[in-house]
Amino acid sequence: MSSTLSQSFKSQFLIAMPSMADPSFTGALTLICEHSEEGALGLVVNRPSTLLLSEIFQQMGITTNETLYTGGHSVYAGGPVSQERGFVLHSGESNWDNCMTICSGIQLTTSNDILSAMAENRGPKQSMVALGYAGWGAGQLEQEIADNTWLTCQADPAIIFETPYHLRLNAAAKTLGVDLSLMSDQVGHA
Repeated sequence: MSSTLSQSFKSQFLIAMPSMADPSFTGALTLICEHSEEGALGLVVNRPSTLLLSEIFQQMGITTNETLYTGGHSVYAGGPVSQERGFVLHSGESNWDNCMTICSGIQLTTSNDILSAMAENRGPKQSMVALGYAGWGAGQLEQEIADNTWLTCQADPAIIFETPYHLRLNAAAKTLGVDLSLMSDQVGHA
């Protein structure tokens, strides 16, 4: 691998191929939030956990508007690394501490100020909270893509924020004209 990054996959979805052997990513749709020569960081956006956002607020001592968070806003399992670490993907109408733009309509925030604002109904219009992340070392993601482990496509905020979680993987694949149900789980190159 050369010392310069030939293509950044930041703001791309990784669509797990049916042949994905790693149970952490089988059937996963992952948003790449950062990608450099040192590696990549992403969040799985289609795996809700059993933890509710109201429980996160309670654990952090954040007072909430009870009517907003009794309906079961799920916290997502963002990946197998640092599962105690929280991330908020959001539509980005305001700037929060530790905020990074992923692409138009998607920002990532890791600070508590956004959670406090969300609890008080002052948060972003659209958001998704995740615990944990997916990480790749230098050159690892590029090799996995070359090995046909993932398909990639441009991230779409509507898939994250407006599509039910169980339909997100197929919705992303359809942007490429791919029907995952017609794909083989056999790995190889033509």
